[in-house]
Amino acid sequence: QVQLVESGGGLVQTGNSVRLSCAASGRLSSSAVMAWFRLPPGKEREFIARIRWSGDSTDYADSVKGRFTISRDNAKNTMYLQMDNLNSQDTAVYYCAASEFHNGVYSLRSQIAYPYWGQGTQVTVSS
Repeated sequence: QVQLVESGGGLVQTGNSVRLSCAASGRLSSSAVMAWFRLPPGKEREFIARIRWSGDSTDYADSVKGRFTISRDNAKNTMYLQMDNLNSQDTAVYYCAASEFHNGVYSLRSQIAYPYWGQGTQVTVSS
């Protein structure tokens, strides 16, 4: 069982930056994958980025590529999302998700690939 706790959200002005953290309880295996999703107001939850717990493999949604950076600190069991050059369309509740392994059945951009979820943290971008 993995428990996830996000932090770092809040109110930020357009063009500014914020960093989200996701702390995982327990030790994640080298085959684990973690991801960020977001739920914009009035829309469906969408994939943002994912990272494998070992190696350098990352993936980003086109909407955030070049502005957001996903990273991890294995020693702290924590994943991060550095969000730069924010705009109003980035306003959403941000969720971290984890899977202890990927069996290849579902895309790692799909919510169903991740059995563990945090409670979410609100990011509001104001002009």
